[in-house]
Amino acid sequence: MKKVIVPIVLMIVALTTLSFTAGKGVTLRLKPNKDKTYVIEAKSNQTTMMKIQSQTMRMTQALDTRQSFITKEISDNKVVVETKLEAVKMNMSQMGMNLTYDSENPQNNSPRIANEAKEIDKLINQPTLISYDELGHNENPADLDMNQLSSVIIELPEEELNVGSTWTCIKTQEVSDFSFNVNMTYTVTGISKKNVEVSFNGTVDSQEITGSYEGTASISPATGIVMSASLKNNISLTISEQGMTLPTTITGTTSITVVEK
Repeated sequence: MKKVIVPIVLMIVALTTLSFTAGKGVTLRLKPNKDKTYVIEAKSNQTTMMKIQSQTMRMTQALDTRQSFITKEISDNKVVVETKLEAVKMNMSQMGMNLTYDSENPQNNSPRIANEAKEIDKLINQPTLISYDELGHNENPADLDMNQLSSVIIELPEEELNVGSTWTCIKTQEVSDFSFNVNMTYTVTGISKKNVEVSFNGTVDSQEITGSYEGTASISPATGIVMSASLKNNISLTISEQGMTLPTTITGTTSITVVEK
C-alpha cells in the first residue's frame, strides 16, 4: 500500500505546483533602477530589393549599435531617462561595392561615404532626455536616428497578465522617408520570477506601405524593460526618385540584448 500512496502523493504535489505556476499572474510597470545604466546591444541584417526599370538592384546592410540609458527621475507615474548612442558599426554591399563605417575605428571608414560618416559622427554620445509614464507611453517623442529604445521600453497593459494574455498597441516606425503606424499584438507565452516571455506580431497600417513584423521578447517583471528580443520584418513600398517610381522590398532580422550595469 505504501508503494501506491507515495506516487499518488507526489503526483498531487506536482499537480498543485503546476496549477499554482500556471495561474500566477504579473502586473508590468516601467520601473527602471535609478542607480543603474542599461546598455542596449542591437544587431540587424537587412536586404533591400529595388526594381529599376527592368533590372533589380540588391543592397545588403549589417548594422550594429550600442546605446545606453540611465534613469534621471522616477516617481509614481513619471520616468525620465537620458539616452545616448555610443557606437555604430555598419557594412553595406551594393552593386559590387562594399562600404564600411565604424565610429570606434574611423580609420576603417570607406572614403565614398565620408559625408554620411560625418553626419553619423554628430549623433555619437549626444544625450537626449525622454519621459514616459508607468505604462511606457512616450510623453515627448524624440526624433532619434538609430534609436532602439522603442524596442526596449514598450507600451505595457494596465491589466494583470497570465500565460495566454494578450495586449495591443500602436507603434510608429520609419523606413526611408516614410513614417507609418504598426498595429502590434503581444501574447504572453511564459511567466517566471525573472522573465515574462512574449511573442508579438505587427501589421503595417498605411496606404503607401504593406508589411509585417514578428518576433519574441523577454521582459523583466521587476522593471518592465525588454531585456532581449528577436525580430523579423518584411516591408514593401514604392520610392520616388528623380521622376521614377521604384518598387522596393525590405526584409531583415534584428536581435537585441540589454545589460544592466
